[in-house]
Amino acid sequence: MGKVNKDTQAEKEAGREICLEEAFARIEETIDRLEEEEITLEESFQVYKEGMKLLKYCNEKIDRVEKQVLKINENGELDEF
Repeated sequence: MGKVNKDTQAEKEAGREICLEEAFARIEETIDRLEEEEITLEESFQVYKEGMKLLKYCNEKIDRVEKQVLKINENGELDEF
């Protein structure tokens, strides 16, 4: 796998927000990269840092979606939570 070095914050600032599926794919690439034997300690810290950014992005995006999900209250009406 190639080195994971894309900056999700820079993409968001450029007006292109990645989708969750793309972020999850990048997290998989990050894991693969960290498992490589030839990765240096310095590279592993950088890759780990980017992976943590991706995880944070995914958590924030999922939180936004969860808040938009509707639930049925006791009166049978739909409410956002």
